[in-house]
Amino acid sequence: MEPTATPPAPTAAPSVGAPSNQLPVPLLCPQCHQGVLSTYYFCPNCGAKLDGGTLSTTAATQAWIYFFSIILPMFCFLFVTRWPGLKYYRSTDPKAKQIGLIAIILIILSTVLMAYWAYVWAVDVVQSSVASINANIGATGM
Repeated sequence: MEPTATPPAPTAAPSVGAPSNQLPVPLLCPQCHQGVLSTYYFCPNCGAKLDGGTLSTTAATQAWIYFFSIILPMFCFLFVTRWPGLKYYRSTDPKAKQIGLIAIILIILSTVLMAYWAYVWAVDVVQSSVASINANIGATGM
């Protein structure tokens, strides 16, 4: 009698915090029961609002959100609709909520700093212009 091979060990189901190289978990739309991905916010078939996809809380995502929050005022809020800070702050996930709060604080601080720097620059330009005009008036002897 020949010995039987041991069966392969069962593989574990992907966890909620699965690595990003795996495909998103498919779900069903509660309205039309079509398959949707867990990252979708709306059903592509019927347009129903879904519970919302899971928000990424990786270090790279955090760095991108924080960087975007700091440079956003420099772009005069042109891309504010793409800024993910509020979406993260409104999340029920505590880590995502913390990321959103930090992003909101960063955007407020960078806005205040940019306003201050703009004020200082404007005052400097006006003072140098006035000094230049006064120097020209004094040189011509009026």
